[in-house]
Amino acid sequence: MARTDDHPGEAAAPDPIRLLAIRETPLSVDEVFAAVGDDAAGGTALFVGTVRDHDGGAEVTALGYSCHPSAEAEMRRLAEKIATDFPVRALAAVHRVGDLSVGDLAVVVAVSCPHRDEAFTACRRLIDDLKREVPIWKHQKFADGTEDWVGA
Repeated sequence: MARTDDHPGEAAAPDPIRLLAIRETPLSVDEVFAAVGDDAAGGTALFVGTVRDHDGGAEVTALGYSCHPSAEAEMRRLAEKIATDFPVRALAAVHRVGDLSVGDLAVVVAVSCPHRDEAFTACRRLIDDLKREVPIWKHQKFADGTEDWVGA
């Protein structure tokens, strides 16, 4: 979504949404960080979600993510809202699906803005909204033989 500038005669700013993806392959913090690089940004906030070895006091032995076919479109909708609500210079979000191991990266999001406070706030809202609204489901298996679906 291109934004116009308040200065007549200048070209519209490029789309601040630089990278959105749902992938079955390992995620790269470097790729996401590079995607939000912008010379006009004074602050960049990055969040990395990893698979932990426990949940709710129980030992996690396996974990898998799946998603609805509309998940990337929902990510774009959220990203556009963040880019409208904050002075975002660049934004990126990638989420993993498939079987993951403890320590694997599950999600990486980043936002760059003119100032750090804006970047922190926008990044926090991006990850919180993504986890709450994008149809991505986590299936956990525990050491005691029980299983749990999160977000389904």
